[in-house]
Amino acid sequence: MKKLSVLSFILMASVFNAQVISGTIISKNENQPVSYVKIGVEKKTTGTISDGKGNFSIDLTGLDPQQKIKIEVPGYELYEETVQNFRKNNQQKVFLNEKTKTIKEVAIKPKKLVDKNWGVNTKTKSVLYFVNPGGDKAGFLGETALEFNAKKRSKIKNINLNIARYVSTEPVLMRYSIYSEKSGFPDKNILDEEITVELTEDMIKDGTYTLDVNDRNIWVQGKFFVGIHFLKEFNGSIKISAALFRTGFIREFYGDWKKMTIAAPAINIDVKMDKNGDNNIPVENGYSDDSAEALIPDISKYIEESEKTKYGRNNEAGNHLKLQNTNLYYEIYGDGEPLMLLHGNSGSIKDYYQQIPVLSKQYKVIAIDTRGQGKSTDTSKKDFTYTMFADDVKALADELKLKKVNIVGWSDGGNTGLEFAMKYPERLNKLITVGANAFPEGVDDRLADHFKNKMHVMKALKDSGKFNEERLLKIMLTEPRMSVKDLNKIKNKVLVIAGDKDVIKREHTELIANEISGAELKIYQDATHMIPFENADQLNTDIVNFLEKSN
Repeated sequence: MKKLSVLSFILMASVFNAQVISGTIISKNENQPVSYVKIGVEKKTTGTISDGKGNFSIDLTGLDPQQKIKIEVPGYELYEETVQNFRKNNQQKVFLNEKTKTIKEVAIKPKKLVDKNWGVNTKTKSVLYFVNPGGDKAGFLGETALEFNAKKRSKIKNINLNIARYVSTEPVLMRYSIYSEKSGFPDKNILDEEITVELTEDMIKDGTYTLDVNDRNIWVQGKFFVGIHFLKEFNGSIKISAALFRTGFIREFYGDWKKMTIAAPAINIDVKMDKNGDNNIPVENGYSDDSAEALIPDISKYIEESEKTKYGRNNEAGNHLKLQNTNLYYEIYGDGEPLMLLHGNSGSIKDYYQQIPVLSKQYKVIAIDTRGQGKSTDTSKKDFTYTMFADDVKALADELKLKKVNIVGWSDGGNTGLEFAMKYPERLNKLITVGANAFPEGVDDRLADHFKNKMHVMKALKDSGKFNEERLLKIMLTEPRMSVKDLNKIKNKVLVIAGDKDVIKREHTELIANEISGAELKIYQDATHMIPFENADQLNTDIVNFLEKSN
């Protein structure tokens, strides 16, 4: 009997602690349900969303009684209550008070307004932000946002969302928010009323859903954020285009906003800017991104173009070389003097889609997927090194019975080219490097800090599926380690190329060229690290001219 009493006590305690609170959100002024309201715990990812009739259920099991329940809806006053008190509302109505609206007259003559478009415009299908309620139940109801910076007072006309793929058997419920900025993150929603949309496929025109908000009188100045929140599960998925090397922001319910540094969702806005207004915000294009990602432009369109070509997946030109721990993939085009193309970190053969058709008219182009990248595998658990990559290049030259090769190396490929020149000078004819570095300190400090932060995040996540991505990041943080004496040893003909807006420091590029005897230096004006993409014609001409020069 005593055992039974103890068991009963345990069961009662469990029931008491496991508390799912249900209720209905009601507008106090109108005595009507408020649909699709976010009910969550402050600073936590715990939460739920009410249904179309305002009904909700939220699990408060294990929460501190003094933690705050938060309900925030545009047009209503913020609702906050302790968990302890909120539990008393079980099976009852929760009333929200409407805000008192104050209408401000805006007197600006039409001739003073100019049209602008700000944000991420890419329509790529290669870099995507997934919304998949079936595959990610936990993170589906999260919110994503993009930062903007209005140089002058501006009125938002349209909010555009570029959607690469829409699959749903029912309308997809979305809510838009406009947030002020605090300490670099979204802060308070500045809207006077909610903007909720039931998105259907026919509303997407040419890959873009355009929401007209002109009549909502939304004026902004300085930093602000446009947020998108999916409110209700649906049977299907949505793929939103995204831009590489841009910063987006994400959060779950009322958890802290986090930066998403790998890519940002393709949100852009059409605005009417008051050209005669105060000009106290030092930004030119209305899209704020002064961190590391601003060093690298949006290359999504080039990636999309490369996907349409045969390069990197051409069975007729492709082959594999089996080496220790790797199956090295390469493609050969054209005839003549051998010219090897080495891509950058996390890239592939297709990155040279604008070079291969031009260079293969005069040379035997051998484009390689570096081990662990593209279609080349790596089964080892070792850290990557540029010496390892250089050894692979030499092994392929041996396999193809090439006594000497020319090398064009972009970014990491350029680093590998320098290692090859030091280790196998007798096997190298000429080398062209594009955006290469001799040691990690040659990379712009902002980008280096970005890589370090990303590495900290990856280590904290301990995701075994990210092992290859982690060592590709690590090699950029720890290598190469070439000294000035190492560079002095290179006696081959070398052309050193970089952009004047490259992520490689200008003085570092100049050091490489100065320390290699007889090396030529060429700095492209108004060019970034993406020269093979953005300056393809100029690069192709310079490669051919350099290779054709007599020694």
